[in-house]
Amino acid sequence: MSRRKQIFKGRTKTLYSGDTPDTLVLHFRDDFPDVQNDRKASLEGKGILNNRISEHIMKGLLRIGIPTHILKRLNMREQVVRALDMIPLHICVRNLATRSIAERFGIKEAEPLPRPLIEFYLKDPKLGFPMVTEEHLIAFGVVSPPDLDEIFPLAFRTNDYLSGMMAGIGLLLADFTLEVGRFWDDDGAGVRLIVADELSPDVFRLWDTSTGKEFVSGSEDTKTRPKSTHAELSHRLGILAETGKQASKPRLVS
Repeated sequence: MSRRKQIFKGRTKTLYSGDTPDTLVLHFRDDFPDVQNDRKASLEGKGILNNRISEHIMKGLLRIGIPTHILKRLNMREQVVRALDMIPLHICVRNLATRSIAERFGIKEAEPLPRPLIEFYLKDPKLGFPMVTEEHLIAFGVVSPPDLDEIFPLAFRTNDYLSGMMAGIGLLLADFTLEVGRFWDDDGAGVRLIVADELSPDVFRLWDTSTGKEFVSGSEDTKTRPKSTHAELSHRLGILAETGKQASKPRLVS
């Protein structure tokens, strides 16, 4: 680790230079930022679980033909990924009326939306991650019209896959945030967009169908979050094997 060059340090992950050209090492930390109060907390073992959950989902997307940045898992906390030209957007896909949607449209929280909605948020913490429209994105050169033609199918197909996966383990996918980057394909396909960053409990929100209550929220204060949610989701997905009733001693499935 000490010999790698740090490229970028985000709120929950760190990027290092890879051992081969055009690759990076994505390191998942235990940090858990409270974005509402601009402070950080730590949840022991969260980075390990998020690494495995994201790997599990990203490789599942690859199997159904959705391109992602993952190349391989390196160790418990790290994975080797493609180096991309990242588009500075949070692409939020919503299936249920979460708090912000419910307040904006005066509908009941957790009510299914008429169809999945896609919202764009500029990935700029200095500006407070403002919500922007397609017209804003094109006018200010954040993306091109062909980029949007790729983003929408990527987002909807990823949503279909994630929704089906979660439904199979008794969960409803309320919403999730997707990030994409440009990849120069040497096989002749030219530049294309692929799914990047992570797909883990830090970027999606779930409802438990058995209780009708929120299962995981990536933006709530860690003091009120059930500390077992990452482990419970890993167990339901078959990534984590129980070692008895003590969630403090999980065993990861290889």
